[in-house]
Amino acid sequence: MIKRTLYFGSPAYLALKQRQLEIRQTPDEGGATSVRTIPIEDIGVVLLDHPQITITHRLLDALLSYNCAVVTCSMNHLPSGLLLPLDGHSLQNERFRAQLEASVPLRKRLWQQTIQAKIQNQAIVLQNVLGEPAKNMIAWSRQVKSGDSENLEARAAAFYWRNLFVSLPDFVREREETAPNSLLNYGYALLRAIIARALVATGLLPTLGIHHHNKYNAYCLADDIMEPYRPYVDQLVVEICEEEGFPSVLSKEIKARLLSVSALDVEIEGQRRPLMLAASQTAGSLLRCFTGEGRRLAYPLLSC
Repeated sequence: MIKRTLYFGSPAYLALKQRQLEIRQTPDEGGATSVRTIPIEDIGVVLLDHPQITITHRLLDALLSYNCAVVTCSMNHLPSGLLLPLDGHSLQNERFRAQLEASVPLRKRLWQQTIQAKIQNQAIVLQNVLGEPAKNMIAWSRQVKSGDSENLEARAAAFYWRNLFVSLPDFVREREETAPNSLLNYGYALLRAIIARALVATGLLPTLGIHHHNKYNAYCLADDIMEPYRPYVDQLVVEICEEEGFPSVLSKEIKARLLSVSALDVEIEGQRRPLMLAASQTAGSLLRCFTGEGRRLAYPLLSC
């Protein structure tokens, strides 16, 4: 069952009551306080995006016990923090060891597969945007070597971002640049939480990456594994921009569209399922690679 993604962008009091998330909110114009409840086991991600949200410790503990990812947002309404359980699986120690003992050649092969899948999905996004196959991207995806030693990821990215937003020929993909960078940042932050949650639930350590290794990054593995999933966010942002122009403000409506990424229907290993479930399938395939039971990562493939 796909878990729910909950977004709170107005004052609220969130507490635990009889294994339910109890939400108490008062309308801006005053009036009676509304109270509603949601079963804890139905929740996968919670986004807290208002300075006047109060959440109890008992509720946080209950959310983590069900492997829910809790995301906090900064004053500019962009995700700034991620809270995950410390013990996401009963065999966590054994799986940590398998991950820690993964050889360098194995990690390089896994990164090769990751970049191949990423460039393939980027090529499909471009085909959907431009109306014709991105033959150079397809060729680059096939030329990726172990560890992406020739850095084809960067070459593909340069071409991809230069052509993705047709009506913005001077677009620069940087975190602090102009729209639609803010939309991409928001979507990627949510995607990162979904992937990190899937890794923790599988019993893997999200800090230890197969490629990323920044000592200040607590989610290197999540940043690795989310790479082939990024084009799903990109395609959604392109659709929003085609309908809304290039919004510089993340309205509630736009956030709602971006929050839908967890429920996007994707194809993985010949099956169609919501992106959140596909993330769990990818995490499971990664574990099998670490334990020697498998050789390939399962990644979703975008459709034309």
